[in-house]
Amino acid sequence: MVTLFDPAALDSAADTVAPRSLLFLGGTGVISAAAAERAVVLGHRVTILNRGQSGKPAPDGAEVLHADIRDQAAVREVLQGREFDAVADFIAFTPDQARSSMELFRGRTGQYVFISTASAYQKPPTRLPILESTPLKNPFWQYSRDKIACEDLLFEAYRSDDFPVTVVRPSHTYDRTRVGLVGGWTDIHRMRTGQPVMVHGDGTSLWTVTHARDFAKAFVGLLGRPQAVGESYTITSDEYLPWNQIYGLFARAAGVPDPELVHVPSETIAAHGAGHSPHLGPSLLGDRAHSVVFDNAKIKALVPGFAATIPFADGTREIVQWHDRHPELQVVDQSFMDLSDRLIRWARRAAD
Repeated sequence: MVTLFDPAALDSAADTVAPRSLLFLGGTGVISAAAAERAVVLGHRVTILNRGQSGKPAPDGAEVLHADIRDQAAVREVLQGREFDAVADFIAFTPDQARSSMELFRGRTGQYVFISTASAYQKPPTRLPILESTPLKNPFWQYSRDKIACEDLLFEAYRSDDFPVTVVRPSHTYDRTRVGLVGGWTDIHRMRTGQPVMVHGDGTSLWTVTHARDFAKAFVGLLGRPQAVGESYTITSDEYLPWNQIYGLFARAAGVPDPELVHVPSETIAAHGAGHSPHLGPSLLGDRAHSVVFDNAKIKALVPGFAATIPFADGTREIVQWHDRHPELQVVDQSFMDLSDRLIRWARRAAD
């Protein structure tokens, strides 16, 4: 068990929250663990259902049940017919998985919260800021298209027979364990060893970054809220930074005052990056290569106390300090090292 929150640091709304019965499917990822911790501290009755095989420890005070969510019989057995004010599904990624969850929880919850993704919004965006009404369209990334298909299925069930869905679309959400650079810790290693670092595009596109503790404030605030049923919400910070500055903040946190950043077109990285990871190109072209600035007015209207208060400058220090205390997490990916060296050489020749 682990406690990530200081209860004294919570806002005064904690004293007035009526306890709700909440079921988290997953509950051990970056955003779900932070949300579960906040829900427990606020006094909600939190049950976490997962396979018990990986992820972050459950917070003290949460009930933990083990079953494979893909095994409906096992889930029904472990839940024993219980009902919940809200079910938050962090681990449905395809329409088949969303349909299975609908079958499991139809009639057993007042609200089913599907965690989608802000990468589902139109790419490239035709206008900023991005609103909940922005079209959902991503021709680059199958992950995003699958999430869109899940949303279509769930909202159709809401329209046809009142399935109580709420959709949440987070963007880049991190905690101390997540190095949010394209190369992860490998980019920090390159900075610290005096090697140039590859930055996609020209480094000026804007990116929104949100600490998981900030996300949790809004997310837990919408659980069990009947007016949220049938609605979608973007939950992000209001802080957006150019990628050059994001790399610079990580460098400063790592003790590197003047990193050498080499810009490589996103399309070039995508074309050559399949050998490193099949997801590198789609995640770049379908998300990070584009400026994303979000309007959070809708979630703020539902959860008036919500404000993201952790600046990314503090977040980068938290991330680097955590990894420095845990050297076993400082994994250097040789395939990304090789890709960076190869494309940096190409970029320098192209610039001559």
